[in-house]
Amino acid sequence: MGFTEDCFRDSDEDICRQAIESSKPSMQGIEWESLKAKGWQRLNVPERFAPFAKGGFATPPEVRVLQRDRDRDGMDPLPMYIRHASPRSRTPRSRRSTARHHLSAHRHFLNSSFANMPFATAEAKEPSLDMHVADAAARGIGNGDTVRIFNDRGSFTARARVGEKARDGVVVALSVWWRKLTGDGRNANEVTSQALTDIGRGATFYDCLVEVERTVARGNG
Repeated sequence: MGFTEDCFRDSDEDICRQAIESSKPSMQGIEWESLKAKGWQRLNVPERFAPFAKGGFATPPEVRVLQRDRDRDGMDPLPMYIRHASPRSRTPRSRRSTARHHLSAHRHFLNSSFANMPFATAEAKEPSLDMHVADAAARGIGNGDTVRIFNDRGSFTARARVGEKARDGVVVALSVWWRKLTGDGRNANEVTSQALTDIGRGATFYDCLVEVERTVARGNG
């Protein structure tokens, strides 16, 4: 095509090397050879890394966008945040539930795709639920316990992974397991909402309120 710039002579490996060359502190220690050998490397960030947990977004918090086309749908043209999935919400459902449930795709699955493949299920092993140590202690739950996650929509069981991967007040189920491959024939979709968003009529299943309890083996009280 007549291009003569140096970049058009770069190999795939050259492009990869350039992509990870950075002066950012988070990229220190990330090298192409070790990355290629291991397959992944963690960024040079603290173990507990939540850069926006206390705000710090570049956009001023007082900026809001007026959407005049919302008038057609009978909605306020000035969007606002209405908290539905919160233990502090004054609703019957929120008063019965004390943890936010976050549904996150397992890294070996693609949503529900690959969840039946032997290589993926071998890596994932079984349905799990990440819990903060404080939340687990308050419920008498130990690392490795089988727990029941439930609300007034339904329930499912998973193996508790107690630590600090999940923040306190939040539990994280790695999904989406096929129901026929789970111990109780259920998965995280049992507790999620079927409600639709007011803009776009999209799904609202990523976060909901749940309670978690340790299951007791039959015959042990």
